[in-house]
Amino acid sequence: MTSSALQESDGLSKSQRAYQWIRERITGQEFTPGYRLVLGSIAGELDMSVVPVREAIRQLEAEGLVTFERNVGAHVSMVDDSQYRFSMQALSILEGTATALSARRLGTDDIRRAREINERMIAALDHFDPRVFTALNQDFHAVLFQKCANPRILELVNAEWGRLGHLRDSTFSFVPGRAQESVREHESILQLIEDGAPLGEIEKVARRHRSATLDAYLIHEHPDETLGLPAF
Repeated sequence: MTSSALQESDGLSKSQRAYQWIRERITGQEFTPGYRLVLGSIAGELDMSVVPVREAIRQLEAEGLVTFERNVGAHVSMVDDSQYRFSMQALSILEGTATALSARRLGTDDIRRAREINERMIAALDHFDPRVFTALNQDFHAVLFQKCANPRILELVNAEWGRLGHLRDSTFSFVPGRAQESVREHESILQLIEDGAPLGEIEKVARRHRSATLDAYLIHEHPDETLGLPAF
């Protein structure tokens, strides 16, 4: 049955069909928090113009399920972001420690690999895709903490990364401007490791790097709040 026939049989308008289609994927977590909703792609999937899709997005925005920003577009809202905050706070501590404990074990090849990934992240800024950028970001940090001497800390870091993947599609969907700051901070961390900086300094900078992403998100999504990460 064609989409036109489906529309006639179910009695729904195109905007209602688009609304139901998008909402089902949000509630079913196929479209996770932060997922970018591309109107043209959705319209093509549903065999309709972007006009009814835009109407559906507006309705979902009114319900708080979708956030729309001029020059950025629509993305799935962080309906309840408390768990995301907790994971990011935990990860800032755990990943900072894991990076410091891994630093002395990283060789020239590891540093080169991390820098190559960061260069790919820089190149990706021109045609920014939050999900691709986030995947590269995880690869970058995995290189830096993979040789952590404490297997339990490494296990906890990987667990928090996995939990974040279930909580949101990409933080950078909410604060794309944070991406440019992030790649600059990556180079600073690499430089500290190359220079053999004190482990406490490496841990501090790595922890602050992760905390800055959470702070940027909180400022963007909750401008009236003063909550931020503790100053470690």
